Amino acid sequence: MDLVLKLREIRRMRGLSQKDVARISGIGEKTISSFETGERIDSLKLAQLKRLLKAYGITEAEFFSGTVDRQIAPWEMNEDDFATTRLLDELHSLPKHVQRLVIAKMQVMLETASDLQKVRDKRPLYVQKDPEWRSLTSRN
Repeated sequence: MDLVLKLREIRRMRGLSQKDVARISGIGEKTISSFETGERIDSLKLAQLKRLLKAYGITEAEFFSGTVDRQIAPWEMNEDDFATTRLLDELHSLPKHVQRLVIAKMQVMLETASDLQKVRDKRPLYVQKDPEWRSLTSRN
């Protein structure tokens, strides 16, 4: 996603006008407008970008990772990526101590699932293909 679209859409998602962002960031309203239309995006300085991101309440890491792109255009993700992103967003919204507890429990769940998968992979091929397979018993 291009920088112009990202800057404009983040501002809109935050419910801010260009005037609000100018007041918060200290960057002129016309300058913000020219960045968002692409007229002066090539003259955007790193310090200005940092001030804009601070005004939007996002980190540089979030901005340059796929996080913001997924927020702006979630339909461009596949279903699994979308579900994962939603889980991570919800996790990040929790208090830090709760995040640590949830992560610890998730790690145990993932280790258990991995161990189960290893056991399943060791089963004979005919059992893997037909999980309902039952061992033969004698009939009386």
